[in-house]
Amino acid sequence: MDIAILGLDLGKNSCSVVGIDASGHVVLRRRMQRLTIVGMAAKLSPCVIAMEACCGAHHLGRLLSTQGHDVRLMSPEYVRPYVKAQKNDDRDAEAIAEAASRPTMRFVALKSEEQLDMQTLHRARDRLVKERTSLMNQLRALLLERGVVVPQGRTRLRLRIEVLLAGDDCGLSERIRMLIGDMVERWRQLDERIGAFDAEFLAEAKHDEAACRLTSIPGIGALNATALVAAVGNASTFSRGRDLAAWLGLVPRQMMTGGRPRLVGITKRGSKYLRKMLIQGALGAADPEPKRHPAWKVAARAPRAIAWQHSRRRARREDGADGLGASAQRHAIPASAECRVTREQVDAGTPR
Repeated sequence: MDIAILGLDLGKNSCSVVGIDASGHVVLRRRMQRLTIVGMAAKLSPCVIAMEACCGAHHLGRLLSTQGHDVRLMSPEYVRPYVKAQKNDDRDAEAIAEAASRPTMRFVALKSEEQLDMQTLHRARDRLVKERTSLMNQLRALLLERGVVVPQGRTRLRLRIEVLLAGDDCGLSERIRMLIGDMVERWRQLDERIGAFDAEFLAEAKHDEAACRLTSIPGIGALNATALVAAVGNASTFSRGRDLAAWLGLVPRQMMTGGRPRLVGITKRGSKYLRKMLIQGALGAADPEPKRHPAWKVAARAPRAIAWQHSRRRARREDGADGLGASAQRHAIPASAECRVTREQVDAGTPR
């Protein structure tokens, strides 16, 4: 039995296996347990083993690659068009084998054990951050029900809670104060665990050569660098940077028909966590104060410009569509009536 491509439709326990020869005919169709796939593949001559990039595929792919097989992982989105009617596990395995035979198919690189470990650490840290955010939101809602409004920001919330717990006459019952104390203690523990993850990512970014090079880019720190290296690896599967941006989901989706291109919103494909971290890093690296005239000069000219626009609109309403007539001169603002704004008023945010 000469098998050229072996398609595997992975499941939690039961898996479907379909083997095709060099001419594309199905020569093997079998269902077996996941644990017996490695033993069955060891009896075959080196061939192409295709799977969908899913949970457990990278671990099984590394085991099969040590036996001399060419392991190819594909996105399930690219395999779906090859599934024939009456979808089932055997049809899926056959579609996987057929898709792997296409010369234009895009494959997913196998991730090493270190890459998967780093991705797991990032997922664990993200879960802790979400838990901390949920805890702070609950604290704000609890205080708001008691008439205590806290501004946005973690520091302001922490300081406000410290003042409430330190004072005797705070308007809170003893049971609620104990509950808030327990929640604050949980908040402190989450901060310590998140800080431990951050220190680990920082140490990894210093020792990893690829992550160290990435940190030289503005907006990419230890978190973004380690997450990008863990998800992409050596980036040999991407021929250019545009392909990487498309994989991250940072390019517009193209809806073209009849030779008329139409671009819609970004595709948001790929890793949501990685895209979120890169966008936040880019926003943090952006210049918050663009090069322009000082704010106080712009604000000083604003009152006169607004008053002039209102006078022109009033003149047009009185004179008709052309906006010409005596009322235009009557409502014009003389140069002596220019509104002046001091620097202190602009800084205070209430120009007069």
